[in-house]
Formats: sequence, C-alpha cells, structure tokens
Amino acid sequence: MTVPAAAAERAAFLRGEIERHNHAYYVLDAPTIPDAEYDKLFRELQQLETDHPQLLTADSPTQRVGAPPLKEFPPVVHRLPMLSLNNAFSEAEVQAFDQRVRDGLDLPAGAGPVEYAVEPKFDGLAISLTYENGIFVRGATRGDGATGEDVTPNLRTIRRIPLRLAGTGWPALIEVRGEVLLFRRDFEKLNARQRERGEKEFVNPRNAAAGSLRQLDSRITASRPLSFFAYGVGAGYEALAANSHAELIDRVAGLGFPVSRERRVVAGAEGLLDYFAEMGEKRPNLPYDIDGVVYKVNRLSAQDRLGFVSRAPRFAIAHKFPAEEATTEILAIEIQVGRTGALTPVARLKPVFVGGVTVTNATLHNEDEIRRKDVRIGDTVIVRRAGDVIPEVVAVVPEKRPILAPEFIMPKACPQCGSAVERLPDEAVARCSGGLYCPAQRKQALLHFASRRAMDIEGLGEKLVDQLVDGGLVHSPADLYGLDMATLADLERMGEKSAQNLCAAIAKSRNTTLGRFIYALGIRNVGEATARDLARHFGRLEDIMAADEAKLQEVQDVGPVVAVSLTAFFAEPHNREVIERLRAAGIHWPDAAPRHDGPRPLAGKTLVLTGTLPTLKRDEAKSLIEAAGGKVAGSVSKKTDFVVAGDEAGSKLETALALGRPVIDEAELLNLLNKKD
Repeated sequence: MTVPAAAAERAAFLRGEIERHNHAYYVLDAPTIPDAEYDKLFRELQQLETDHPQLLTADSPTQRVGAPPLKEFPPVVHRLPMLSLNNAFSEAEVQAFDQRVRDGLDLPAGAGPVEYAVEPKFDGLAISLTYENGIFVRGATRGDGATGEDVTPNLRTIRRIPLRLAGTGWPALIEVRGEVLLFRRDFEKLNARQRERGEKEFVNPRNAAAGSLRQLDSRITASRPLSFFAYGVGAGYEALAANSHAELIDRVAGLGFPVSRERRVVAGAEGLLDYFAEMGEKRPNLPYDIDGVVYKVNRLSAQDRLGFVSRAPRFAIAHKFPAEEATTEILAIEIQVGRTGALTPVARLKPVFVGGVTVTNATLHNEDEIRRKDVRIGDTVIVRRAGDVIPEVVAVVPEKRPILAPEFIMPKACPQCGSAVERLPDEAVARCSGGLYCPAQRKQALLHFASRRAMDIEGLGEKLVDQLVDGGLVHSPADLYGLDMATLADLERMGEKSAQNLCAAIAKSRNTTLGRFIYALGIRNVGEATARDLARHFGRLEDIMAADEAKLQEVQDVGPVVAVSLTAFFAEPHNREVIERLRAAGIHWPDAAPRHDGPRPLAGKTLVLTGTLPTLKRDEAKSLIEAAGGKVAGSVSKKTDFVVAGDEAGSKLETALALGRPVIDEAELLNLLNKKD
C-alpha cells in the first residue's frame, strides 16, 4: 500500500521535532516544551507508524521502548581496539607521565609545557556506538578490548544516545566511544522502586548500570534510567578533521552527543595536578560518580607519535582518587597460580564492607610486599579497594597482632603441579616453572601453543580449549596430537565438518620451524624474535636445551634474564617430557647449521612499516628485516633509520616526512636486504 505523501512528510517532521526536544531535555538539560506537548507529538507519531507500518524506521524515537528478549549477546570485533588506560595514584606518577610524554616527543628541557585534554573518569561501563551514514547501527561493550558484546537493542533505549546524528554531512562510518552510567538521583529512584517491589537493591550506580545494560530483555533496560557521555572516537575519527582531542570532542558534541561539561585543556604536569585537585573538591557534588580523571595529550599528531605500549596508550593516563578503606582480620593466606604461572598470595578476610561491596579476599601482591608490610595470619589490617576495584591490604594494625603470629613463607614448589618455583633477580613475582604441565597454566599454554605465530592450529579457540581441558581430554600440548575426529565431533558446537577441519589443522602443524616451536613452548621472556634468534644461532633444539646461561647469552639480544628463563624451563623434567612427546607425535622441522651472528645488512637499524606493500605481507617483511639484524618499530621518531611505505600509507608517512627520515619502497627494502655482509 502506498503511503500518502502528507503522512510521510508529517512522520518525518515529527521524528525531527521529537529528537530535537529529546536532545534539549536529555543532553542539554534545557527542556523546550511542556511534557504534555511532547507526549502529544510522540503519540501522533506512534499512530502514524501504526496506520502506515512502512513509515517505521530504525532511527524512529518510538523504537526506544525495547525489543523481544535475546538468547545471548553476539560478539563484536572492534575495528580499533578499545584499550585500557594505565593508572596513576600519586603526584610523582603524574609528573613521571608528563616527563615520559616529553621524552617521547623529543622535547628539549627549555621547551614549553605539553598541552593536555583533561576530563572526569566516569564510573560506568565503556561502550562503542557505530553509525553508518548517520544512523545508529551497532553498539558494543568493551569486552576484552578486542571483542565485545553486541548490546544494540539495549543502547537504543537510552535517550541520551542519538539514533540519528545531528546536522548533515556525516562521515560514512564513525564509531563514537563513551560511558553508560546512572546519575545518582536516578540510582536512588531505581533502588526505591526495587524496594517497593520487594526486589534486591543495587549496591552502587556502576553495578546497576552494568547490570541494566547486559539484560537479554531490552524492555528491562528501557525501564532503567541509563545515561551516556561520549569521550572519544574509534574508527572514522579521521573524517572529523580535528587537530586535537578537544577539537575532536567538540565535533562529537556537534553530532548530538552529550559530553562532559567538566572537560578542558591544561598545560603541563602542574595543570594536570590542579585539575585533579579541583575535581576532587567537585566530586561529592557532581550528579554522577567518578573514580578519577583522565589526562590525554591534546594534539592528535603527538598522540600518533607516542603510540601505544602493550594494551594501553602512551599518550593518556587515568589519575585515580584515593580509595575507600576499612579494617578487618586476616583469616588465612593462600597462593593463587595465574594463567601465566605467577604465584600471588591472597589474604582471606573476615567479610568487610568497602567501597560499596562486601570484601572477603584481598591481594597481597607478592612476597616482597608481605615482608615490607609484615603481614601475618591473624593480623588486623586496613583494606582498600585500589582504584575502587581490586581489594588490597594497605597496612597492619600492629597493636592488635596475636602473640606468636607466624611469618609467611612463599612455597618452593607450585601448589598446583609441584614444579619448582622460580624468581628472577630483577622480578618481584615468583613463578611456576612447569608451564607445559601446570594445571593452572594449561589453558593459556594451549592457546599460546596453537596461536597463529606459534604452531598455527586454526580453529583451536578459547571455548574449545575450555571444553578439552575441563573434560580431561587434554593435559598438555602433546595431547592435542592424540585427538581424533570422533572425540572432537562429540564436543559442544563441533560436528563432523568442524572436527575434520581441526584434525587437518593439527596434522598440518606437525610441519613447522624450530623458531616457531620454541616460541610455541611459551617460555617466560622468550618472544617471537628471540625464538627465531635462538633457532638461527644454534640450529638444533638439542643444542638450545643443553646450553648454559653463558652460551645462551652469545645469542643476539639474549641477556641474563632471558638466559635464566631458558635454563629454568629446560631444567624442569615435566617440560622436557612434554617436548619429547611432541617430537614423538611427529612435530618436525629442518635442522640448520648453527649461525653465529656476525654483521648483517640491517644490523643496528630501526625500520617502520606503513601501508600495503606490493608483494610482501607485513609479517613477512618484519621477519626479513629481523633476520637481517634490523628492528621493526611501531612508530616513527628521530631514531628511525628507514620508513618502508606502501599503498595507502597513513600518518606514519606524514611523520617521517616532517622529521626528515628516509622513506623507501619495497624494492629499495629488498635491495638493502640483499646487500652482502
């Protein structure tokens, strides 16, 4: 049925008017019409869409009421990772951050202060919102930073999130990032309603917001008064043509998003600390909870130069407020073995309410911390929720110590597998040396062993590893090579075709290289490049396993720490047994004559790769450069020797040109690689 033109025009007008009033009410806190007039417009639009279903659009304000329940949240892979921030808890740490930024930007001592964008650190749930051609199409939680959960139906119910971007000329695709939270007044109303219904009350606004957003039934989410603030942009930020973070957030506000009114730009460490003090004073009177403030280098070009380290940016840091504290008693000290083999002493506490939750456990970090604080079983201690998240023991109340309270002794053997516990001279953490055998490390060891740059067993992911380990089918990587199709096909979500593919991938992995195999073993401090260097230097696995620390340190970039890790790993009988079983299962590689490192074409040179090369993949180019003695860096600086640029080279090429660093193409790279030693 054809929709009358007048009805279509009226519906479009009503949608625009309602969203304009929504923005004024929910984002600007400045209502433009009485509630009765708003309700009249809303009901008229609902009636038009009921009479003419063809008029209903995904961005209609009427679609915020919730949808039928989901069975589960589908995964969403973030186009750009949603990285966490490193934390600072003291003035000294903030000053050290500012100095690291200055050093990373090569600023001389006499240069002016760095400009920073500063904003509150909202105590809520981080999310990303994806818009295509101005329409909201997908929303996801942060998850593990790489993959989150698709909570689009729930996010549609939040009135502070626009379903259509404001203005015109939007980017074809843009991902806006921010925080879902509950205002304090709304949290109090929500708990009052929970009490009236005889239902469980929420402990704090953050828990209430997180629980509301992760409801499988979005109609429940729609009944909760969630709010949102935008604080950044992921994919598509280039299209906003901003030169600074502050300018970028101005652009985001112009698209119709609520942003913090407390954000501003300051200069240097002094400006950061002044802002922290100011927000500390304002904190009790803000309408929402914050657990600190966030500092970001303002210039986007400077952010690009500083880059990232591990899972956090170098150009930003969160400065946390002091956490709440309480006093309680230590009932026992137990050892937890982490997935990487780290032994962490944990205090079992007499339950105590701290920072909105009941705490029964607290980390003691490591043996040195226990000695420094002189923590003993039976002690009365002050407990703090560090960063308002992880409970920790701050100090002992010595006058309440029981007579003859025993000192803590770190075990010499892993409580999970009995392997020797090692502690390197420059590390505070003690670790289990039974990596391939230890039950606590089993899943992590298998995932690492099967990863693309190790044995490359396609299809062996986290959920499948969980089933194999929890079902007692796999105890070490060697057991993978004894799996058959019938066993795999019986697993949940497998089936004959998937089982066949995994069996083929396991069989294919038997043919590998010595460098990949060493890396796959997951030896502490031995990364991909070090594993290749060991393989090139020794040529045979037997020679690596027999080498002492002095011999190992003859290898390029292998120092005392790596040498100790290698000898400790190969000294453990459990690990040798697993290696023997892997060899017996048919894993093989071509042995090579030992190559003792001499001068190589790119020895001592630092290169940066950007863009798409004509024939070489990024990993292939990196391997060739490292084999020739060079180092591949992630960002361009004055210390970069060559920038290898391919098609669609981005900001790294611009930085190279600005710094006057040599730029070469793939052909010139191959010429450098082919030069004789």
